[in-house]
Amino acid sequence: MDGHGGAGNTDLIIAPSILAADFSRLADEVRAIEGEADWVHVDVMDNHFVPNLTIGPPVVSSLRAATSLPFDCHLMITDPARWAPGYAELGADSVTFHAEAADDPVAVARDIKAAGASVGLAIDRDTPLDPYLEILPHFDLLLIMTIKAGFGGQAFIPEMLDKVRQARRAVRAGHLNLRIEVDGGISTDTIEAAVEAGADAFVAGTAVYGADDPAAAVRALRARARRAWERVNHSDQTADGYARGSVR
Repeated sequence: MDGHGGAGNTDLIIAPSILAADFSRLADEVRAIEGEADWVHVDVMDNHFVPNLTIGPPVVSSLRAATSLPFDCHLMITDPARWAPGYAELGADSVTFHAEAADDPVAVARDIKAAGASVGLAIDRDTPLDPYLEILPHFDLLLIMTIKAGFGGQAFIPEMLDKVRQARRAVRAGHLNLRIEVDGGISTDTIEAAVEAGADAFVAGTAVYGADDPAAAVRALRARARRAWERVNHSDQTADGYARGSVR
């Protein structure tokens, strides 16, 4: 799964989260970002792994018919081994599950790929990245929460960028083709710091759907991210560059 936005940018991914959209008109809310956003981020919560209850398979299936934008499904659920492949079968282009919820993350990743989707591993706020570094080659995307998973609208936690930096170092050292996505409190005020830390995919809910013009909000986020990307890539610290291209 790669970029799909109107800007034609395959290096930086803007993925608006429909958790912040109007649930009574989700199809319209997704159409409002077509041509600007790269992915649609779908937050699936089960009221077990996290205390909130949101979207499940019927909504994903219905919404899939309403847009051609790639679906970036983020499963905040227990037992992803049982449920995650089904989201790929429904048409999700990428399915991300939480490391904390899986006994064997590599086996879950294998099943998701067999079902036809790219696969991501999510790391929650209080979870260290170190135990999972060795399995990153099995994944297409690493999602680092910059808030506590479970609710939208929370404030960005800058300290979580240390994990982004650690992940970027691992990507470079291992020459991995791995997207690093951040989720939580991403806005025009925070996206540049996330880029500078090494992220290249950005989930934004309130910053997009809390705006009067969601499409313009996506453009503003992309402009800020691009500015930071160019600044970082011209610095001596990043002479080796970021891992780019498709997460497939």
